[in-house]
Amino acid sequence: MTTLERNPATTDVRRPGDGPDPDPGPGTDRGHGLAYWAVVDCWNITRRTLTHYQRQPAAIVWQLGFPILSLLLYGYVFGSAMKVPGGGDYREFLMPGMFAMTMAMGFMNTAVAVVTDASKGVVDRFRSMPMAPSAFASGRGAADLVVATAELTILAVTALLIGWRADGGLLGALGAFGLLLLLRFSLIWVGVWLGMLVPTPEAAGGLYAVAFPLTMISSTFVSPSLMPDWLGFVAAWNPISSTATATRELFGNPVAGGGTWVEEHALLMAVVWPLVVTLVFLPLAVRRFQRLSR
Repeated sequence: MTTLERNPATTDVRRPGDGPDPDPGPGTDRGHGLAYWAVVDCWNITRRTLTHYQRQPAAIVWQLGFPILSLLLYGYVFGSAMKVPGGGDYREFLMPGMFAMTMAMGFMNTAVAVVTDASKGVVDRFRSMPMAPSAFASGRGAADLVVATAELTILAVTALLIGWRADGGLLGALGAFGLLLLLRFSLIWVGVWLGMLVPTPEAAGGLYAVAFPLTMISSTFVSPSLMPDWLGFVAAWNPISSTATATRELFGNPVAGGGTWVEEHALLMAVVWPLVVTLVFLPLAVRRFQRLSR
């Protein structure tokens, strides 16, 4: 009488002589733990995303179009009329704010990409595979961070070409770019979470109407001290303002800080805000991925 055996790692019914068991999936009896396969799955998602960008470079060009246009528009058209409290060149004041705004607005590109994958059934396909639950969010985050680094590099080169300079030294400049990427990294998880909430790519595109005011009500273009009191308070406590002010300090550019606590401790808050956002939205993004279609 033939005895049936069930592989504990799968639902397959095995018979003696059927040969080796099929691939049992990550973290079972393949000699590696769950952490190893989480990293491998993350890398596979990252490579897939970067391959799409490689085949469609126009996507990055489009993402850079708005910040470069805004940089030139505000720097040259409105720059002569803008004043920096305490003195200083407005273009020097503007550039770090534009860097911060570009990193902040990038989460909308993440949201659109995620909802596009979901609408095409790609996310459901990933959920049906024996992959780590965190891989989709972490892989998307890693790929978007690579793209954000390229965007920031191109934007910085553009700023240098029109006369912007970082006068705070090499270490200060590296620290400033690190804070900008930290802001982008934290907002990636907001984009992944939103991308799995909205039903269609068209609906995700509509979120720009909400995201744009959030970047404008900050110290990106003007100091909060020049705004009405209530609006200046909101702008000062905007996480984008903390990153913009901190990077101005590190770049050695004009800083139009007010008298509020958050503006006086911009360097600290430029680290605290992204950490808080990551701690809140990364688990939400992973949980949302696990609960899709349930």
